[in-house]
Amino acid sequence: MAEFFNTPGGIAILILAQVLAVVAFVMISLLFLVYGDRKIWAAVQMRRGPNVVGVYGLLQSVADALKYVVKEVVIPAGADRTVFILAPLTSFVLAMIAWAVIPFNDGWVLSDINVAILYVFAVSSLEVYGVIMGGWASNSKYPFLGSLRSAAQMISYEVSIGLIIIGIIISTGSMNFGDIVRAQDGDLGLLNWYWIPHFPMVFLFFISALAETNRPPFDLPEAESELVAGYQVEYSATPFLLFMAGEYIAIFLMCALTTLLFFGGWLSPIPGLPDGVLWMVGKMAFFFFLFAMVKAITPRYRYDQLMRLGWKVFLPFSLAWVVFVSFAAKFDWFWGLFARWTVGG
Repeated sequence: MAEFFNTPGGIAILILAQVLAVVAFVMISLLFLVYGDRKIWAAVQMRRGPNVVGVYGLLQSVADALKYVVKEVVIPAGADRTVFILAPLTSFVLAMIAWAVIPFNDGWVLSDINVAILYVFAVSSLEVYGVIMGGWASNSKYPFLGSLRSAAQMISYEVSIGLIIIGIIISTGSMNFGDIVRAQDGDLGLLNWYWIPHFPMVFLFFISALAETNRPPFDLPEAESELVAGYQVEYSATPFLLFMAGEYIAIFLMCALTTLLFFGGWLSPIPGLPDGVLWMVGKMAFFFFLFAMVKAITPRYRYDQLMRLGWKVFLPFSLAWVVFVSFAAKFDWFWGLFARWTVGG
């Protein structure tokens, strides 16, 4: 059997099994993310939320997914049918393939490439095309306007996210997520993680992640009162489900990136406790909880406020931070906090 897995066929089976494992984890997590999002929102508003289908309503997400799958797909008469169908598929597939380089534990990654950050950044940048395709193919002014707003918003905040990540790359000397996590390992537990030296950027990254994934208070592309649900107003049934699934998968990806870049990935926060995948998943769940709480307690921004925040506040601040980290790493300021490759990280 061992010899078989060294053959091309065996290697292909191993890769397929690993891909299915990651897809299964993300899709099962998606069911509970939607459930948790609705439950947290309900708790803040002092109501029950999903509580009928299954124990404590745990199967509500499954029932909703089945409802979307069995419904008829309605395509507007004037729509471009091919692009109309490809748009939600594009959003969903691009959100999924970004997980190929996300490590869940030391060595637990589909593709351990040295340019993992560039891969994620490239794939996430392409996700805007699914939104644009959906808005244009619908052949209606409302979804088209929503897609243009979404494109402008996502591009604006991708710039800030990219500059923030550059600071992490400078500190680590690598674009591999495994190296970034290992650079945060040390005898002080959570005090060794990047959230301390890059503390201001944690907040900018989190807020930019909200805007990048169209989450409240930056859900302008689908602002019901202004655009009648924005770029996906003409979608129903399975295509709408793919749009929604792609959005939640992108949110979970941002939770994973926050964990890897600033909070030690799979590393234990307490010295002496074993590291492992449970720490990684637990941190990701915590950051999704923060995403859900922001949705529940913050009012929506106006569009001009959203764009002003991205270009006039986040962009210059993150650019100045890259310059500061460059000097701090070069001249070894602050006891090597910003130059982990020189301290055995």
